[in-house]
Amino acid sequence: MSDLSADAAAPEHPGTAPSGGNPAAPGGGRTVSSAVPPSLVARLAAGITATGDPDLVETVAPLTGERLAGLPQSSTADVEVAYELARRAQPGWAALPVRRRAAVLLRFHDLLLKRQDEVLDLVQAETGKARLHAFEEVLAVAMAARHYGRAAHGYLRDKRRGGALPVLTHAVEARRPKGVIGHISPWNYPLELSVGDALPAFVAGNAVVNKPDTQTALTALWARELLIEAGLPADLWQIVIGDGPVVGPAVVEHADYVSFTGSTRTGRDVAQRAAARLVGASLELGGKNAMLVLSDADLDAAAAGAVRACFSSAGQLCISIERLLVHRSVADDFLERFAARTRALRLGGGLAYGADMGSLVSVRQLDTTTRHVEEAVKAGATVLAGGRARPDLGPYFFEPTILDGVTPEMAVCSEETFGPVVSVYRFDTEDEAVAAANSTPYGLNSSVWTRDHRRGRAVAARLRTGTVNVNEAYAATYGSVAAPMGGMGDSGLGRRHGAEGILRFTEAQTIATQRMMPIAPSFGLDDERFAAVMTSGLRALKALRFK
Repeated sequence: MSDLSADAAAPEHPGTAPSGGNPAAPGGGRTVSSAVPPSLVARLAAGITATGDPDLVETVAPLTGERLAGLPQSSTADVEVAYELARRAQPGWAALPVRRRAAVLLRFHDLLLKRQDEVLDLVQAETGKARLHAFEEVLAVAMAARHYGRAAHGYLRDKRRGGALPVLTHAVEARRPKGVIGHISPWNYPLELSVGDALPAFVAGNAVVNKPDTQTALTALWARELLIEAGLPADLWQIVIGDGPVVGPAVVEHADYVSFTGSTRTGRDVAQRAAARLVGASLELGGKNAMLVLSDADLDAAAAGAVRACFSSAGQLCISIERLLVHRSVADDFLERFAARTRALRLGGGLAYGADMGSLVSVRQLDTTTRHVEEAVKAGATVLAGGRARPDLGPYFFEPTILDGVTPEMAVCSEETFGPVVSVYRFDTEDEAVAAANSTPYGLNSSVWTRDHRRGRAVAARLRTGTVNVNEAYAATYGSVAAPMGGMGDSGLGRRHGAEGILRFTEAQTIATQRMMPIAPSFGLDDERFAAVMTSGLRALKALRFK
């Protein structure tokens, strides 16, 4: 594997930067090969449930295009073994008090913050993203661990509910773990979308069989090691990897509940398979998210926010903004500011802070991004910034790109690019902007920029997305871990975070105890007299405003 940078001083980037292209970030930090040595790969790979002598699948370091790791693939038989091990471990874990389970999450929180540099290296090596964007994953996971570590007892405790007959009926709602969760997580946020989604499942008393994307499996395996160090029983979190169309259905086939993050197309298949077995599923899927810049927006703040919204993790973020709706009266001024900031972004792949944007993850993502931009330009769109690959920096780098003059027949208008590309559209009225934002089958995230917070919240209420950020890109809603996060329409089902994020991994059970008298004719009442007494009672309860 070639070096990204020398341990002391970085070599020059290969090739020559194109005229007017984004500047290269200064080098520095460790090399990928020194940060992810074979000994680390072998240690982490031991956590994969794979028996016999399985074929190795090679992963690639996006920053260099060269081999990163060889990992054993799990078979469908291995998936069955994983479920057997998880099912044996789950009852003992569920029998522990909630506070004992929550303590594991709080210890994990502290270990994660203490040893974050280890996982930042892994996330960068496997995804190619800038270190600051990798750190966002550490933030998200730590916040979820803290929240569910502190709040799980309140979410899961037995709750008194109104009984059939006041005083006479004592009703309690209890929460029981589903059992073993089948958890399929993608490559783009390998720490947050593997362990971040598993934490509430664990604290609710479940075991997890996780299929991370093979490209980013090392990050999930590292997180598993850290949770075990924090006190999680080792068999409670099983990790299987392999070809998605083979291993994925096997994970769904044995699950008591399915948690999936990925494409809408695959999500539909997962939902159908889960429904056929009458098990629940939560699905966070694709998006074509819009940012609205209203006429009274602070244009400098909005331009800085748009850079975060569109180009974090090179746009490989489900809640990233791909459509920019700007009021016509401020469009020119805003775009001048936004384009200048975009052109100034520093691109690079060193395992250190300093780059503003990293690489795409694969040739597939590069091809899609290139195709969307080239087809749009050929059909008449104008490039305001970026618009080209940067092989001088690495095999999958693509400049952050702003397109103007995009029309509906262009693929970039309606298809999810999942790359550092945003299209600009102008509007004259708020009604027009809301209609344009809602003119997509997706409904994941949106962003509204205005100096008037009340106005911003009013516009937000009209947008058909699961999260809406006012004067922020995506972090305000995603970081509010006590509130639910998820999509509408083709962007999915269910929610992560908050009460819904943990209760999805439980079954509701009602226990009602009847006292003194049955709910049936008694004390000498015949059927007709019983009906008359109950009728009078119901009228009285309504008059007394009982719920």
